[in-house]
Amino acid sequence: MFKIIIIWFWRRKISISLLASGIILVGLWSWAYLETSQKYPQSYKSSVNEAVEDSNQSYRNLFVLQKLISDANRVLSSHQNRVRSVKNNLLSPSTRTNIASKDSSGSAIVVKEASAQTLSLVARRKKAPVVGESLFFEEERLRILENQQRVKNSAMEDIQMIDEEARTLTSEERQTQYEHELQRMGVPVIAGIGPDTGKAPKERLVHLDLKGAPAKITFLKQLLTMLKTLGATGLLIEYEDMFPFEGPLANLSAANAYKKEELKDFLETCALHGFTIMPLVQTFGHLEYALKLQEFAGMREIPESPQSICPSRKQSMDFLEELLRQVIEFHLQFVNESTTTLKMTHIHIGCDEVYRIAECSLCRVKLKDQIFLDHVMAMAHFIRSHWQQLNVLIWDDMLRPMSLTKLQTSLIGTYVQPMIWVYTTDIYASISPTLWERYAQVFSTVWAASAFKGAWGESLMIPPLQRHLENNIRWLAVMNKEGGRFAKGFQGLVLTGWQRYDHFAILCELLPAAIPSLITTLSTVSKGYFSTNPKDNDLLKVLQCYFHPDSRRSGHPWIELHNNSHHSQLFSSCSYLGSQFYQFSLRLYDKLAEIQMYLHHVQDRSAWMSAYNLRHNFSSILIVKAKTEQTQLFLRELITLSKEAEQLLYHIYDKYTIGEFVEQHIYPTILALQTNLANATALSQARHWPRRPLPIAQAIYDLQMLADTPKTIIAGVIL
Repeated sequence: MFKIIIIWFWRRKISISLLASGIILVGLWSWAYLETSQKYPQSYKSSVNEAVEDSNQSYRNLFVLQKLISDANRVLSSHQNRVRSVKNNLLSPSTRTNIASKDSSGSAIVVKEASAQTLSLVARRKKAPVVGESLFFEEERLRILENQQRVKNSAMEDIQMIDEEARTLTSEERQTQYEHELQRMGVPVIAGIGPDTGKAPKERLVHLDLKGAPAKITFLKQLLTMLKTLGATGLLIEYEDMFPFEGPLANLSAANAYKKEELKDFLETCALHGFTIMPLVQTFGHLEYALKLQEFAGMREIPESPQSICPSRKQSMDFLEELLRQVIEFHLQFVNESTTTLKMTHIHIGCDEVYRIAECSLCRVKLKDQIFLDHVMAMAHFIRSHWQQLNVLIWDDMLRPMSLTKLQTSLIGTYVQPMIWVYTTDIYASISPTLWERYAQVFSTVWAASAFKGAWGESLMIPPLQRHLENNIRWLAVMNKEGGRFAKGFQGLVLTGWQRYDHFAILCELLPAAIPSLITTLSTVSKGYFSTNPKDNDLLKVLQCYFHPDSRRSGHPWIELHNNSHHSQLFSSCSYLGSQFYQFSLRLYDKLAEIQMYLHHVQDRSAWMSAYNLRHNFSSILIVKAKTEQTQLFLRELITLSKEAEQLLYHIYDKYTIGEFVEQHIYPTILALQTNLANATALSQARHWPRRPLPIAQAIYDLQMLADTPKTIIAGVIL
């Protein structure tokens, strides 16, 4: 019986194969039909991109199905061709003879003549309906194509309706929709800034503040590529003591200053990106790096402060002219070389925050404003007389209190261009409309300066991204509004990133920790507004994300700045230049906050480890041990974080900057934990304690209190 069943299946194997293939293909066709015949959403809330994406997905399914159908047709045709070939061979006279061949050992291999029974089996087989099957598959393929075309037409109709609806919206309605999306993202909403009104500044420079924390050239060269992608046109470079001075100024350079070969490599890379270079050399205030040294101390305005230079001494003018000459000529050599395209059309001479002026014996006979204007014009005249192609810029803050008459009489508008700097979120609080009008009557053109770091706290670890973004967007609005006052408008906007508030200050946010703030503000400034569309925002060009940053997929905005002023999930999840240190900084920030809270509860608010307990060595040992059991764990975690900081910063900064960062941000907490352990150890040594009342501390007696003889107090006076 079993043999008969096998023979029956063997006789009908082709038919069974065709039937199984047909069932599989019908199942595949049904699956594809159900997938693609679902009703296409007609809601106007669906975006254009969703409709196109759904259509593309359906066509990908169709492609897979067509491939399966094609493969099935090819297999069936090939299989039936082999069947016909076997039948023809078996029926031909040549196959009825015995065929023999010999292997390598000489033994014969015999193929016996086909038996009559085999011939009759082949003859009885049904011919495979190749044409019929192919026609069936072709009809199904055409039916699927027609269905897909109907879906596509429906999607295109929805797209056209959405486009028509968008075109019918007024400018005010589009702006309202745009502002609503900004609010969902936590991006500041500024009136007058949007896709229809945004205008990018002509020049968009990024400030590199290198004083005291010089990033390695390899890192800066990587940064240039990112800045170019996001629309930067140049750099404002402030070297201070990181410039390789020579000759009489050689001692100005720090021990870890850049070498000339390093700066040459960096400037040549800037030239390859087509950047404009603007060196910043302080020539009045913020000269601490020079005047702190004994050999230059005689040029101070007042002996006890190296902040500002005395402009009335010839020695001071000679020093400043040599300072400018070395920096300018070093950069111009790359401009004059025919092999590069480095552009340098401006030089910034600082002159901001001159706190000590007109105080020395030579200067106090003059008015402060006049001393300032005379010195600025003397510096500008020196530069223009030696390098006529250069325009001179200064910070504007010292000009703000001056009257219109004084500014016009001095003719300062023909010597310099002011760079107006405000880093807060209210530009007009610092630069009133009256001051804008005054500047417009003196200067034909001006620059603006915003900030991406180093402006909201002198010791921050991570810049507040939302505040910096708002500062830059508000500057865009102010430039659009006030630019028409000036004959030549605004020349551009500089995004400043201060590394220290002055030469003696500790580090602000390190550059890699400020990359999210930098790329967000720069991409916004380069477009003239913040684009809410992830496909249109250049910010995402420099991020490598493991997810698709699209709110339509997750239901959440692709960037959110609500919850924390310096944190966004986008920058915590994606990779980019400096991302590892930024994400490390977030973890370090949270860990330090956790430990500070722990120490506050264990020490400041504790009833067993307070300063009183320590002074009298009077506490409960068991409670002290219980309260300090986490101290060792926190210590180990901070030591591990210190080593991780070293590893992450090794390729960005030298050991001095790394050491300063750890000493500034991590070591104080390590020291506090060690002190907490020492206090716990001291309190745990006692085994016997005195009877109450405890002795009064001598510090209380030092306040002239609690003497043995009662005192009479009249009108607050002890008698």
